[in-house]
Amino acid sequence: MTEATRQPLPARAPLPPQGIVLDVVIPVHNEEDDLEACVRRLHAHLTETFPYGFRITVADNASTDRTPEVSALLDDALDEVTAVRLEEKGRGRALRTVWSMSEAPVLAYMDVDLSTDLNALLPLVAPLISGHSDLAIGTRLAGGSRVVRGPKREFISRAYNVLLRTGLAARFSDAQCGFKAVRQDVAERLLPLVEDSGWFFDTELLVLAERAGLRIHEVPVDWVDDPDSSVHIVRTATEDLRGVWRVGRALATGALPLDRLRRPFGDDPRDRAVAGVPRGLARQVLGFCAVGVLSTGFYLALYSLLRAVTGPQEANAAALLLSALANTAANRRLTFGVRGRDRAVRQQAQGLVVFAIGLALTSGSLAALHEAGGSPSHGAELSVLITANLAATVLRFLLLRAWVFPADRTTAPAPSETAAAGSASALEPAAAPAPAPASAPASAPATRNDR
Repeated sequence: MTEATRQPLPARAPLPPQGIVLDVVIPVHNEEDDLEACVRRLHAHLTETFPYGFRITVADNASTDRTPEVSALLDDALDEVTAVRLEEKGRGRALRTVWSMSEAPVLAYMDVDLSTDLNALLPLVAPLISGHSDLAIGTRLAGGSRVVRGPKREFISRAYNVLLRTGLAARFSDAQCGFKAVRQDVAERLLPLVEDSGWFFDTELLVLAERAGLRIHEVPVDWVDDPDSSVHIVRTATEDLRGVWRVGRALATGALPLDRLRRPFGDDPRDRAVAGVPRGLARQVLGFCAVGVLSTGFYLALYSLLRAVTGPQEANAAALLLSALANTAANRRLTFGVRGRDRAVRQQAQGLVVFAIGLALTSGSLAALHEAGGSPSHGAELSVLITANLAATVLRFLLLRAWVFPADRTTAPAPSETAAAGSASALEPAAAPAPAPASAPASAPATRNDR
């Protein structure tokens, strides 16, 4: 990875209209019957309606029929068509290879069956050209979409998207629609992080982009199911489940350097820093409150459980210690966005110091209660502890933000970006040492005929 790709992405900007702006990839395997009609129809549509330069790239995935011959004939017949031959199968492998080779600033792909109405192509790529969005997808599950397909595929598609929402917290509505686009500068950063080379490729691409905070534009499409589709549903579903598990585990452990994909805010006045209010404070407060509610409940449950077998001070100390460890880990990842293992032990140690302060506050409150009331009830103890914990929580947030996870340690701007940052103290996740990004699976070199 070059030094340029190790830095955060620059702010989005409109693309110049000169040269080839869009490269549409059509990945195919044994599609000799449908390929020519598809390419000619797409070429005619782009020639008539697309106001920028374009290229259509046919990516042949190790076809064993006449698909290579048809691709070569189209390459010769149409100036805007290029044929690429890969010696291994895999839609993800084909897209990775062609997108990595392409110099077009906007990269798209669509399935050879052209199930999606081509009138959605310009709305799909327009937000990428204008600089508004980083990726764009066609969706069959949003309002305004019109879809014709059988109940079996409808159920599978919706069940898969429910799985992504619950398992990976995905917010995009349709991961499987074969109609997507991405800016080339974003693809350059994303592709080395995507491991899958098959049908899960674009789902993994979208999940990582969304987790990195990139903007994904959705376009409702008209879509007609292809009854002759060669997709093996059971095998594809099994591979997708494996992919969901792999990506979920990588995200949970912070193994992916997603900080390299983050973009700065643009020129909108609402994005500018307000004097005296560090950027990110509102989000951190909300995250800290959510973690605090959960850890407080965890603490009270532990205290009640331990109080049945030990004294109040011992129960309070043990419950507070265990909940403090969990609280520091959760705030490190969720509130302050720190990923990786760098300084994790040191930050836990600092969290224990914060714990000791909270322990002194709550223990002192319990001691004062017993001195004043003699033998207070269990309910009185809980009431005092809740009040003391609220005060300790405010103090904990201030110490975590200013001492344990300060902005100057969780943000590492490039020297050239320091001036642009101004007085804004944007809290970005630290670029912690991480394993080298997974490289693309080895494959035979692709051959390409460029005009």
